[in-house]
Amino acid sequence: MRYDTPVYFQRLGGGAYDPDSGDYVDNPVSETEVYASVMDTRTETMRLVYGEIRQGSKTIHLQNHYTEPFDRIRIGSTLYTADYRRNLRVKQGFVLSEVQ
Repeated sequence: MRYDTPVYFQRLGGGAYDPDSGDYVDNPVSETEVYASVMDTRTETMRLVYGEIRQGSKTIHLQNHYTEPFDRIRIGSTLYTADYRRNLRVKQGFVLSEVQ
C-alpha cells in the first residue's frame, strides 16, 4: 500500500452576517494535509455500508489515527463526506461518498 496521495481534512468555520454590506460572509475553511492510500470502494463494502452501490465512493487508509474534528475531506478538487470510520491499532480507514 502506498500512502502517496495528499488528502485534506477540512473544518468549516461559522459564517457571519456583515452589517456593513448586508450580506453573509462565506465560511472560512481550514485544511490539514495528510498522506493516505486512496482507492475505489469495493462492491461488497458498498453493500455493507450503504445497502446499495454508489458512484464516486472512495476508501482511504491512513498510517496513523486522525483525531481532530473535521466536516469533510478533499481529495484533489473533489469533496467527500466520511460515511464509515474504522480504527485499527495504529492505522485508520474511511469509506467516503462524494458531496453533491
